[in-house]
Amino acid sequence: MASDLSFLPTAVADMVENYGSNMRLALVEELEDEHAIFVQDGNHGEYRPLQDEFVAHGVPFVRPGNLLDGRIDLSGCDRINEAAFQRVRKGIGKGGDIVLTTNATIGRVAITSLDAPAFVTNPQTTVWRSTNPEILNQYYLFCFMRSLGFQEQLRMHTGRNATFDYISLTKQRSLTIPLPPLSEQKAIASILGALDDKIELNRRMNATLEGMARALFQSWFVDFDPIRAKLDGRKPEGMDKATAALFPDAFQESPIGPVPKGWKVGVLDELISFVIGGDWGASEPTEDETVSCYCIRGADIPSLQGGGVGKMPTRFLKQSSVEKRQLMDGDLAIEISGGSPTQCTGRPVLISDALSKSLSLPIVASNFCRIVKLKSPAFSKFVYCWLRYLYDAGSLFQFETGTTGIKNFAFVLFCEKYPLVVPEQRIAEAFDNAVSPLFVRIQANALQSRTLATLRDTLLPKLLSGELSVASILKVKA
Repeated sequence: MASDLSFLPTAVADMVENYGSNMRLALVEELEDEHAIFVQDGNHGEYRPLQDEFVAHGVPFVRPGNLLDGRIDLSGCDRINEAAFQRVRKGIGKGGDIVLTTNATIGRVAITSLDAPAFVTNPQTTVWRSTNPEILNQYYLFCFMRSLGFQEQLRMHTGRNATFDYISLTKQRSLTIPLPPLSEQKAIASILGALDDKIELNRRMNATLEGMARALFQSWFVDFDPIRAKLDGRKPEGMDKATAALFPDAFQESPIGPVPKGWKVGVLDELISFVIGGDWGASEPTEDETVSCYCIRGADIPSLQGGGVGKMPTRFLKQSSVEKRQLMDGDLAIEISGGSPTQCTGRPVLISDALSKSLSLPIVASNFCRIVKLKSPAFSKFVYCWLRYLYDAGSLFQFETGTTGIKNFAFVLFCEKYPLVVPEQRIAEAFDNAVSPLFVRIQANALQSRTLATLRDTLLPKLLSGELSVASILKVKA
């Protein structure tokens, strides 16, 4: 082992000092020569998928935006057909693989679940995989790649072309991986992996809970099941007598076809009291922009949809901007830029009182979002579920603008033109009462995950450096 550690980031040098002779330092290229690691850049060049090869159902195509809180959201990926997949030669991943972002946004790291299907990554990423678990534990590798010691190495080797920062595959192969004894690697992976597993379980539970709320929305406001039950002389399922009495027992004609009697066909504009664009602010305080806020970006929306807190960046805004844009309970933030070949813009976030109170700073949204406040709080979950229904059904594509690159959502036109079947206020209130307990549980899970993530991020550097004994942690757990 080299005695001069000045070429290493302090975090890695501390690992070497604490582990002493039990620590091995290895370059990525050395581990490749030993067939202990696989590092490959994302798909690019002549074999890349063509525009018409993106389909609704197929092989996931992973972009940087699909890397969320250390996990890869395959459900949110674009898809390519089998012909494109068979042509691909690079950037093919499988369950358990790690993906690293290497262009523009550098250093975001995520791992796939072991049961994940094959996927393809785009040119802004690389795939990392341990190919000899007797030398390098895969989850330990993931933990190290999230650490300051790895992230500082990325910054040291980052270059820049005319457009963006990047780290080449050659530079990635020159990075140093510290290798404690395999037993230590496994113990570190076990401790931190247990926290990540609980966070992932909470995420899945929240997806189920939100699915229940959205299923109820579809039953009441899309399929009109309570009205159809009454027409058939049946008692509406899943509701008490008082709630059932709120629903009519007949339909009436409307410009979009039969709708429940007494309901109206309107547009979202009629339910909105206030809408404004977001504000990206400044990354550092300025003379005018001095108020520190959490800012929702499009990349944060998938995790926030499930009640999560994501990793929203801190930005600095003018006081007047915060007063106009601060998101409160029942408000919506809607993404209006960032569409792709098979997924449109228009993803919403519903802000809850639990979320806003759990954070130490005000919440705003970036200029790639619209901030929407509703006239009646009773309609907030109704509108949120409606937007999620339209997004998943692909109904928002017709409001996308732009033919190449990033697509935009014509939100003003959508609000003015897209028909919305609006129930009576008391039925919206009944829906809000029915689904609110689900959203409360979602927020409770999300806040627990935030606590666990804080604990994980606190333990990570201490365990890797050897400052905190793995044995002492395991003893406490036992």
